[in-house]
Formats: sequence, structure tokens, C-alpha cells
Amino acid sequence: MITFPKHLLEGYNAFATQRLPAEQHRYRELSVRGQFPEVMVIGCCDSRVAPETIFDVGPGELFVVRNIANLVPVYQPDGNAHGVSAALEYAVTVLKVKHIVILGHAQCGGIRAFVDKIEPLTPGDFIGKWMQMFIKPGEVVEQRDHESMAQFVERIEKAAVFRSLENLMTFPFVRKAVEGGQMQLHGAYFGVAEGTLFVLDKGSKEFKSARSVV
Repeated sequence: MITFPKHLLEGYNAFATQRLPAEQHRYRELSVRGQFPEVMVIGCCDSRVAPETIFDVGPGELFVVRNIANLVPVYQPDGNAHGVSAALEYAVTVLKVKHIVILGHAQCGGIRAFVDKIEPLTPGDFIGKWMQMFIKPGEVVEQRDHESMAQFVERIEKAAVFRSLENLMTFPFVRKAVEGGQMQLHGAYFGVAEGTLFVLDKGSKEFKSARSVV
């Protein structure tokens, strides 16, 4: 007996009868020509923050990687398995994407776990070890005086975007593409409750409403 989630099957049926007919040509073209997205998005696994929904894009337009807290590790060719690094390598060297967007968001569980210093959820402590790459050796991240917990968490959520952008530049192929003018790096932050998007202004290093920069 098939126990596949019923609402997913219903969703597919709606897709197959409503959206697919309008985009069938696009899917067939993509199956023959392959994918050529110009934008890579590195976002969080959080189910509330789907890049394809937020940016209202169709099939083949985004190359998306999602992980806990939208983190990019530093370049570390040590022979171990590195999922984000592998996706990044493919996007930059094969797909030749022109933009990489780090998409952070409010109410991030990974950041909250880091801030609250929660006990390991499993013996492997996968989340704790993953979040440790957010900080540099010897770096201390603490709540500032006169800073509420909500302000502290939001500051760290946005700091994760900055750190991932910084770590991107440790990859030789990323640095080469950026410095050569073939690719640009961007930061963004999504407010879940209001559905608001903020983009990083590289000059002021502040997040500004996407509506004001269109």
C-alpha cells in the first residue's frame, strides 16, 4: 500500500493539470538543452523560506542549495565530502552562474540553536558541529548591552549572511570569477511574518528593502 503523503499527490495533480500544460514546452526544452540558470541561491532548509516562491521563478531559473542557516564553509579541499562546496563548484565552473545570492531569514532555527547553545539533539551533534563553522577560531559571539534577545538573534542571522559571503571568497574559482567581473555576490534577508525581502547594499553594508531598490 502506497503511503506517500496525500497532500503532495494532490499538489502534483494540481500542477499536472494546471501549471504543467502552460510550461510543458519549457520543461521539454530544459530536458533537451540542459539547465542554464544565471543565479545560484544558497538558502536555509527552513520550509517557510523557499527561494523559488519568494522570487517567483519558473523551472530552470535558479540553481538552489539549502542547508541549516544558509551557511557556506571555507574552502577546504581535504578529501572529505562537502555538499555545499560541490554544488558551488558545479554552479561556478560548469553552469557559469553570473550571480550567487546568500538568502538569510528571520526566526532561523539553526541560528537560534547557536545563540541558545542548546544541548546536542543526537550523539552526533550534527547541528552543533555545522553551526560551529559560523565563527572563526577564538571568535566570541555574545549579546550586547542594551540589546534585546530578538535584536541579538536578528543581528546574528544577518551576520551569517556576511560570513557566508566572506567564506565564498576563499574558493579560488569564486574569487577568480568575481575579480574577473564574470560573477557577482549578493546578500538578502527574508522576514517570514511579513513576507518582506531585504537586500544587502554593498556600499553601506546594510540591508535595505527590496522594494526601494527596484
